[in-house]
Amino acid sequence: MPTELLFRDDAYLAEAPATVVAINERGGIELDRTVFYATGGGQPGDAGVLARSDGSEIAIGTAIYNPEDKSRILHVPLEGQAAPATGEPLVARLDWERRLKRMRIHTALHLLSVVLPYPVTGGAIGEGDGRLDFDIPEGGLDKAELTEKLNALVAKNAAITERWITDEELDANPGLVKTMSVKPPRGSGRVRLVSIEGIDLQPCGGTHVRNTSEIGSVAVTDIEKKGKQNRRVRIALA
Repeated sequence: MPTELLFRDDAYLAEAPATVVAINERGGIELDRTVFYATGGGQPGDAGVLARSDGSEIAIGTAIYNPEDKSRILHVPLEGQAAPATGEPLVARLDWERRLKRMRIHTALHLLSVVLPYPVTGGAIGEGDGRLDFDIPEGGLDKAELTEKLNALVAKNAAITERWITDEELDANPGLVKTMSVKPPRGSGRVRLVSIEGIDLQPCGGTHVRNTSEIGSVAVTDIEKKGKQNRRVRIALA
């Protein structure tokens, strides 16, 4: 059975009860439902713990999609952790501070793609920082100017919501897709759109804050030339 992706419906859900469905040959723990975001789209998998009924905890270093079945998520324990039993009930609990920083940065990167309206060729999210690579034919980007424009969008206090469209609707509106290297998550027949009210609309399967005001101040920290037409723009929470 596919893992129930609780983070898709509520990115602010920091913990939830779950049941162990299986443990693979490498020790990856599969649950029936999870709040852990699995690595994808430039966003790292979540860390946290699986809290057992006896009071002990299994430390989880990251979460990944099962390479044999992308509809299922594996929780990867740190070395030396005791393995739970199949069918065991427990509580999946995030390292919330780490997740929230990623949500703030991920949302800020959506805004950066508005400030720089060029095709996105790559991206990554770190701990309080992140970057996007743009297909830009000319240089001349100014860090201070970009920072000012980015923070002006943050200050709009715009609401962030999600809705779903069909694969066919996305095919009929190719302009929604900004990323050239990472395609929107597809395969289920529908695609999630993330809307920043009055500012941006694009497909994305990641986690985001509910309002741009929650991002806080951000700064463009570096601009690198990564090829003839490729510019890497790095940002960080200020």
